[in-house]
Amino acid sequence: MTVLPIVISGEPVLHEPAAPVTAFDDTLRQLVADMFDTMDEAPGVGLAAPQVGVGLQVFVYDYAEDDGTPRRGVAINPELFISPLEIRDTTDADDEGCLSFPGERFPLVRAEKAILRAVDLDGKPFIIECDGWFARILQHEFDHLLGYLYIDRLDYEFNKQASKIERKRGWGKPGKSWMPGVDNLDD
Repeated sequence: MTVLPIVISGEPVLHEPAAPVTAFDDTLRQLVADMFDTMDEAPGVGLAAPQVGVGLQVFVYDYAEDDGTPRRGVAINPELFISPLEIRDTTDADDEGCLSFPGERFPLVRAEKAILRAVDLDGKPFIIECDGWFARILQHEFDHLLGYLYIDRLDYEFNKQASKIERKRGWGKPGKSWMPGVDNLDD
């Protein structure tokens, strides 16, 4: 098992678009295996390559449907299509967190439905249609590949709170990371 450090808001790779994967080789397989180990140790439900300092269009996810059906996989060079956003006030069900802005949660309205088109580790295309929380996960991870953190999409009031936290913790600049399973983020 190899757990990688997770970079924190301010690291340049988190704030720029990721490059398409062109080599489907052992290096990519190792990256994906390490990303699964890191996501599991964090723990998280998704992790994008930029979050471990790699600017490639790759993310992993792990989510169990309400009926217990597992959804665990990797999306490489994805395209994401979403239903129109509903204009509404946020609720507790909209709370979202991010391993690259650890320990914090803010409400963010996301599209209810999503269609993901991507390829797997063998370059084989697949499509996932989903809704609810799984659609939220896919949107969150896809945003990382575009160079966005969820805090970039927050309403003004919550973005202002996130900015204060970022300044207080010394984030927002390069060189900050944390190690799942080692660092205690509650300090």
